[in-house]
Amino acid sequence: MMINFIRFFDLHQGEDKKETVLESVVTNISFRGSNAWILACAIVIASIGLNVNSTAVIIGAMLISPLMGPIVGAGFALGTFDFPLLKKSIKNLLIATGISLVVSFLYFTLSPFKEAQSELLARISPNIYDVLIAFFGGVVGVIAITRVNKGNPIPGVAIATALMPPLCTAGYGLAIGNLSYFAGALYLYIINCVFICLATFVIVKYLRYPKMHYVDKQREKRITQMITVITLVLVGPSLYFAYTMIQQRKYTNKVELFIQQELTEKGYTIIYERLLQNRSPKQLELAFLAKKFSNREIDALSQSMKSFGIENTELVIRQDSLDIRSSILNEINQRNISVNEKDLTIRALNNKLASYELDNGRLQSDLSILFPEIEDYSIGVQSRYVDADSISKHIAFIYATKESLAEEQANKLRQWVKNQFPLDSINLIQRRITQD
Repeated sequence: MMINFIRFFDLHQGEDKKETVLESVVTNISFRGSNAWILACAIVIASIGLNVNSTAVIIGAMLISPLMGPIVGAGFALGTFDFPLLKKSIKNLLIATGISLVVSFLYFTLSPFKEAQSELLARISPNIYDVLIAFFGGVVGVIAITRVNKGNPIPGVAIATALMPPLCTAGYGLAIGNLSYFAGALYLYIINCVFICLATFVIVKYLRYPKMHYVDKQREKRITQMITVITLVLVGPSLYFAYTMIQQRKYTNKVELFIQQELTEKGYTIIYERLLQNRSPKQLELAFLAKKFSNREIDALSQSMKSFGIENTELVIRQDSLDIRSSILNEINQRNISVNEKDLTIRALNNKLASYELDNGRLQSDLSILFPEIEDYSIGVQSRYVDADSISKHIAFIYATKESLAEEQANKLRQWVKNQFPLDSINLIQRRITQD
């Protein structure tokens, strides 16, 4: 029974030839030519997705990214003690990382939208869960690579391990000069790289890929110790971040329970609520629709907070109407500032576009009545820089007739066109229609 159970999980079943797998891994390591272009384009797509907060666009970028190649190559190199392959993998991974940071930095530097969206903020505080995702995603990926029938896990691994978004977020941090964003995102990227590589190393060892170079027991032990140290160094901060996240969530749940049981269920209507956790002491600000609290009632509520396990927190109840209105308006303004910036940019672009929309139905209708000789026409705009601060715009009106217009009719046409575009210089160009 036990033997059948072990065979049920035997990875040697359906395994591809080791030479074929290694050849495929080595082929996907290099970042030259098409791979470099694909990576740069994927970085732009991922940056746009993060910039406009589009999960679908980010997923698309992760699917076309070739970043997994050198990471898996490094795992195979460690597992087979192929040190030239390890050197090549690390070199190409550094090249790919450099390309990604430069491209994302340039995009976010040029982008008019600099505010941090939720998709960006999700990549600056990695924790132990990101470590687990990277490791088990890497396990799935390398198992799929070593199969005869690859199946469809590879796209899922690319999405789950998410190598692209942290790199783009790091580029965003550099572009706006926020080193904490840069460091947090780069840490997440390193976690993903190292634990995908570690997962590959484990599976390669389990499948007993042959060693490319002889390594004595002492050196093999040093390599294992180095991998262990790197793993512990990376896991340590992620455990701290996970602990912090869990504590914050517990604290938030306690505050919500306090508000519900001590205030909402007693009929007090809350119109303003803000919880500041980054202060010492923490601060809970509340404002109510009609209820006015005395100092004794506020002290009683503060004592009640401790019974809910809410420690080191100051309760602030805003009861001055002007103060409440000011706080609410400030909160609304903070939330709307990014929307306003986008609206202004879109409006400016629409105005710019409208300045180039010269033709319309009325223009064509008037022209056919006043100048029936004109059988066809087109209008174009040409902008010229007069100096560093001013631009002149010229309207080119090209019309087609079978016969040349009489001088009087030509002058009339010129005057009519000037009336349509009074602020611009006009160039009339006639085109004769040849008769077959």
